[in-house]
Amino acid sequence: MFNKILIANRGEIACRVIKTAQKMGIQTVAIYSDADAQALHVQMADEAIHIGPPPANQSYIVIDKVMAAVKESGAQAVHPGYGFLSENAKFAEALSAAGVAFIGPPVGAIEKMGDKITSKKIAQEAGVSTVPGYMGLIADADEAVKISNEVGYPVMLKASAGGGGKGMRIAWNDEEAREGFQSSKNEAANSFGDDRIFIEKFVTQPRHIEIQVLCDAHGNGVYLGERECSIQRRNQKVVEEAPSPFLDEATRKAMGEQSVALAQAVGYASAGTVEFIVDGDKNFYFLEMNTRLQVEHPVTELITGVDLVEQMIRVANGEKLTITQDDVKLNGWAIENRLYAEDPYRGFLPSIGRLTRYRPPMEIAAGPLLTNDKWQGDAPSGAMAVRNDTGVYEGGEISMYYDPMIAKLCTWAPTRAEAIEAMRVALDSFEVEGIGHNLPFLSAVMDHPIFIAGDMTTAFIEEQYPDGFSGVELPETELRRIAAATAAMHRVGEIRRTRVSGRMDNHERKVGTAWNVAIQGQSYDVDIDADPKGATVTFEDGHAMRVSGDWTPGDQLATMTVDDAPLIFKVGKISGGFRVRARGADLKVHVRTPRQAELARLMPEKLPPDTSKLLLCPMPGLVVKIDVEVGFEVQEGQNLCTIEAMKMENILRAEKKGVVLKINASAGDSLAVDDIIIEFE
Repeated sequence: MFNKILIANRGEIACRVIKTAQKMGIQTVAIYSDADAQALHVQMADEAIHIGPPPANQSYIVIDKVMAAVKESGAQAVHPGYGFLSENAKFAEALSAAGVAFIGPPVGAIEKMGDKITSKKIAQEAGVSTVPGYMGLIADADEAVKISNEVGYPVMLKASAGGGGKGMRIAWNDEEAREGFQSSKNEAANSFGDDRIFIEKFVTQPRHIEIQVLCDAHGNGVYLGERECSIQRRNQKVVEEAPSPFLDEATRKAMGEQSVALAQAVGYASAGTVEFIVDGDKNFYFLEMNTRLQVEHPVTELITGVDLVEQMIRVANGEKLTITQDDVKLNGWAIENRLYAEDPYRGFLPSIGRLTRYRPPMEIAAGPLLTNDKWQGDAPSGAMAVRNDTGVYEGGEISMYYDPMIAKLCTWAPTRAEAIEAMRVALDSFEVEGIGHNLPFLSAVMDHPIFIAGDMTTAFIEEQYPDGFSGVELPETELRRIAAATAAMHRVGEIRRTRVSGRMDNHERKVGTAWNVAIQGQSYDVDIDADPKGATVTFEDGHAMRVSGDWTPGDQLATMTVDDAPLIFKVGKISGGFRVRARGADLKVHVRTPRQAELARLMPEKLPPDTSKLLLCPMPGLVVKIDVEVGFEVQEGQNLCTIEAMKMENILRAEKKGVVLKINASAGDSLAVDDIIIEFE
């Protein structure tokens, strides 16, 4: 077995690989850019080597720099993680020439299947059903428009060397095809060092389901079930689960066997993923093969008990698989939510900054029980697991230079309903402050009827949130639970305040029992009857709720029980009450005396400032170009400028007709959120 491996990556996947290597007794080497000098993966590794400036195309994807680090460290093998150089055949060749093992598939398999154009040609030759499209090289935007018309709109423009949603655009007309071609090329070049683009028909209302395969160099191969990855935004997966709530056993078997056959046809040896789109009749079509570890691999590990990173290392060491297809059983259900540094209230635009608070829920280990990769039985009844793969820590910086994903929160339980409920609790328990993030949106998805029913397609987010995400309106039952809990909490705070002020005598008499709770446009008059074990909160209509918990003023996470049911939410102090975040809702809860509530109703509402004549920067980023000049008359929908953040280009367009009065930025400028880019007359 290898004594030392280098991880040619960063962030959570580098940390993930390090954990398995440590478990196997293997020393690890991290590489890092200037921006990652204090990163978690650097701290976790046994040693770390600096490789250059923050941009990936000057550090993490520069083969010569990574190879120099390999030589300096004396590592015997390299795990590439995903993204960056993970599917770069030249990198694998360089390692082979240096006598260093690549913890991934052979170069030939990478070349044949890692390239999206070549892989589709091979699949077609093998008789695999594929989506119609054009697999040749596309010279320019004019040719892209011509091909798009021949294929028929809508079309998908995709980076040949792509992955993770980078370099992908959907075009519904000539203008979008022309614009998307250039943006896809730019993103592909920046992310992968390869700007080749191909075009395929975009199938509407599909489900995205992928098969995990595992092969060795001795002709053995297995499939480890499927993952449902249909909930996506901008072709970037957001929620994954295993197994799929849609597939039946016959379809699963057919997809799995086809995937293994395809992998073995190209001499594949490692972990890999074959991706399909599946229609409503369970017809499946090959999309591509990812010749690397997938971001969403933890859900497969949770339902099979197989450590995929360990298997990749063993295969790279020349070992045979110890698992046969008969050994693979799918046990329970696992769900993964990707925590992104994206602000859902600003159209999911990237957010950067310091994590002033980062407290994931407690991890719980449970699930399938394995010994030497052989099944030893099911997990005990009622078992559950919580897993959080992350690459950040409290006080660390989220950089503008890399992918915005900062953690992958996973839950496992015997049934899908139990796994969803475990995820709801885990999301409500996850504390993140200092940056915009998508935790509220993830909570909303977990409560959405379509997701709960398992009927989602890749159009789920686009269809269910066409105007973006603006928070959740909680139902009356949940509002009352929060109202009861916060009323009891406010009373505890008032007692504490009375004691601190020195007026300790008869403090119970000084803190009243009658209160008014204003929340989400609702107003509840309640009466609190407290005792040493909790409080009974009675509403004006006579309904009473029993509240208990160990919350004390200053705690930012409230773990309460209301009528014997758990209620967990983030809590912050505001004037006259609390800011409460739970189940996707961000609420201001005011707890007042009856007289205070009466006076509050008479106060005028403060209106936000008028920014209708300003183009504000919606995210921290770099100005790529400005498309207008002072004096230009712009039309609704016209391009104004392009901002690049976290390897993605974002085009800002005019919301209405207007005349440009002043331009405050130029190409190359770095902007913060709400910086004024353009002023209009």
